[in-house]
Amino acid sequence: MNIKRRSFNKLILGGAATLAAPYSFVRAQTPDPKPGDELVVGIWGGTQEKIVKQYIEPVLVDKYGCKISYVLGGTVERRARAYAERGRPSFDVLYLNIFESRQAVKDGVTQPATDAVENAQYLYPIARKGGYGVAINPCTIVYNKTKASAPITSWKDMWKPEWQGRIAWPNGLGAEGISALMMSTLSWFGDQTKMAPEGFDKVKELKPFAAIQGSQAQLFDMFDQDIADLSVEFGSFCEKYIEERNPDFALADPEEGKALAMNVACITEGTRNQKLAEEWVNLHLSPEVMQAYAKEIYYSPTVTNADIPADIQSKLIMPDQIDTLVDFDWDYINGNRNKWQSIYDREIAG
Repeated sequence: MNIKRRSFNKLILGGAATLAAPYSFVRAQTPDPKPGDELVVGIWGGTQEKIVKQYIEPVLVDKYGCKISYVLGGTVERRARAYAERGRPSFDVLYLNIFESRQAVKDGVTQPATDAVENAQYLYPIARKGGYGVAINPCTIVYNKTKASAPITSWKDMWKPEWQGRIAWPNGLGAEGISALMMSTLSWFGDQTKMAPEGFDKVKELKPFAAIQGSQAQLFDMFDQDIADLSVEFGSFCEKYIEERNPDFALADPEEGKALAMNVACITEGTRNQKLAEEWVNLHLSPEVMQAYAKEIYYSPTVTNADIPADIQSKLIMPDQIDTLVDFDWDYINGNRNKWQSIYDREIAG
């Protein structure tokens, strides 16, 4: 089945738009911040921690005399803590990935986007789901172009014989793993409900894998050591790897589209610092912070008013490319996640 990009995304995005969480325009009445208030932010470490400490924290501290505390690391631990504390949160702002954020709103752990955050008016519609999208980082195929008979232009190209035994498949059902499985299924069958069993059966045709990769660092070491030549990963991290370590590799721009992945800032339900949290998120959506994200880690803006330098635009998702991203039906995926994890463990990673 040959699916053109526009019709493919219309198929996927059409239903998602209908089911999008409502975008509220009601601003709640909450107390103003006062000196000594403490805002607790759960976020990834590294460059993201550095950027928010440089661009957001000083503004709020200077304005209100407040204190900012951080809980750093991956989303697994802070997501579990936020759910355990539902209704009495210790977090005020919680950064989650795309599918965690949408589920957290449905579960009453975090709030949907509202116009109380002024810069939310500039968000792309896809970035208003599950909170406030702050960074688009789509997943696609990364491959060794010196080993390819031709540039990769379709997800189906992974099935070419030249990649047999040279693929490092993503571990589990995180953003990379789901992207690899779902885009394979959609590309071959045009229907996400074919994920099991047809999609899994199709991916099994790619075995044996060179490895199962559990992180970007592990994958890039595999590439450097000639253990594997192809995988599915976040585009921004791969752009940095190609630029700084290994120019033999390239990122594919498949005709079926790249899988939408996104970091989302979420304000917790029941936060005692509603206005501080809203101001934090508002600053994060400002052009200045969006530009810092784009320049330092090639995260694509989620807003329409960020002015991105011309020399890095080719590494990002620009406004005219937003509708080429494939946004999955996360309700469907999350409803099947446990069942699919068992299939993955037994038939893909096993």
